[in-house]
Amino acid sequence: MPLPDNEPFYRIAKLPPYVFAVINEMRARARAAQLDVIDLGMGNPDGATPRVVVNKLLEASRNARNHRYSASRGIPNLRLEITKRYKANYNVELDPDTEAIVTMGAKDALAHLLFAVIGPGDAVVAPSPSYPIHQYGVIMAEGHGCWLPMPDPAAFLNALEDIYRRTSQSNHKPPQMILLSFPHNPTTHCVDREFFQPVIDLARRHGTMVVHDFAYADLCFDGYRAPSILEIDGAKEVAVEIFSMSKSYNMPGWRVGYCLGNRKMIAALARIKSYLDYGVFQPIQIASIIALRECEEETRKICAVYQKRRDVLIQGLQRAGWPVEPPRGTMFVWAPIPEKHRALGSLEFAKLLLEKALVAVSPGIGFGPHGDGYVRFALVENESRIRQATRSIKQFLRG
Repeated sequence: MPLPDNEPFYRIAKLPPYVFAVINEMRARARAAQLDVIDLGMGNPDGATPRVVVNKLLEASRNARNHRYSASRGIPNLRLEITKRYKANYNVELDPDTEAIVTMGAKDALAHLLFAVIGPGDAVVAPSPSYPIHQYGVIMAEGHGCWLPMPDPAAFLNALEDIYRRTSQSNHKPPQMILLSFPHNPTTHCVDREFFQPVIDLARRHGTMVVHDFAYADLCFDGYRAPSILEIDGAKEVAVEIFSMSKSYNMPGWRVGYCLGNRKMIAALARIKSYLDYGVFQPIQIASIIALRECEEETRKICAVYQKRRDVLIQGLQRAGWPVEPPRGTMFVWAPIPEKHRALGSLEFAKLLLEKALVAVSPGIGFGPHGDGYVRFALVENESRIRQATRSIKQFLRG
């Protein structure tokens, strides 16, 4: 008897349609028709991985001993190197054996951590809009997502504090987890250390876990330095931080990330991953050690590339009559839809922009309902192509 087509699987049925697929399909059709689409949609770094890292991968790959199963939690020297980086960059002491684990990128870390520590109905508080895995990871783990609008970080913090006041007054169970990410994707909001202290204080007072997705730790502009949540006093009692090699070292396809901090949460993630995988391919882990050890200057150069692209995009949009605030961090620009087209909503506007200007962007609705008045530009094309994109946008907006 065949499986019935009209009965979706239990967890799949909980997931909404993937909004970005609409733009992806339109882009593919346009390119198949030989149209020159400038793709500023997906945040997929286009730069090359540092040569010294690639060379180490080639060297390690030639050694047959590295072809065997690796360690699910990551090889010891790689965990040691990431803890050394945290000490050097943030003055945070971490035990590589109990407070650090290697993951297959940041999404792997977050999704499997949620499976490990969130139960049915557990409340997870996070900003809205937010990166899709932050929303759908909670749904797949059968948690209850509590999405707080974030016009700015201060407003989010006030709303978070209000939730705890109301749960205390009503004797309801407080949130099980606070899920954050700064510099923030997609809004590009940035925070200083002072923002995190009340978050940690609330979490310690109420027994709440805190997860900070720090994927854009090193993509900071105009003198801004993004703080690690683990710098905050008492953070390791309740919090973990997720760091990724993807953006800092131009290593998105290598799939290497880390979860660091609270040892109980790290142990839970290690336990669940031990059932699911044998770790990242060992030559990739060995090459990642070289990236962490030798490529800090490369990271600064990568950041400078994104800053130049940001400036070109912001200036070009201003000339097109679309003023947008320059972000202090991430590899994105979060742009309010121009007034003339705002009633369309973000998906229809993104479709129109692709059709008329041949520029692909991400519709804000894909990051949650609070993103619907915006589109997100990813800084993944060179400066010449970005200038070409803004010229096309200018013609479209003035048409």
